[in-house]
Amino acid sequence: MYPHERSLVKRLKDKPFALLGINSDADKERLKERMEKENISWPSWWDVDTSGKIATQWNVHGWPTIYVLDSKGVIRYRDVREEALDKAVNTLLAEMGQAPDEAKEPEKK
Repeated sequence: MYPHERSLVKRLKDKPFALLGINSDADKERLKERMEKENISWPSWWDVDTSGKIATQWNVHGWPTIYVLDSKGVIRYRDVREEALDKAVNTLLAEMGQAPDEAKEPEKK
């Protein structure tokens, strides 16, 4: 999953796009190490688990849960991954008049 997210962030670096992460790993230090190892460069927050404040407010019952919001903050897609995620983001960018670049293959580890 992380290679695709990294490629998405790289491809859309000059577009009105943001990727945000929420994690609930029990060991925060191991989480930090994994995030560094996986080259996770986007903002990420920690929540206790699916009973935490963030998960509760966003109705998350399991990880990973992916929400794609439009420019008005409306959830337009949920739990889309890989090509479906690229298509969802490209659709929303096109609605904003932003020409999306071609979706590229996810970078390899």
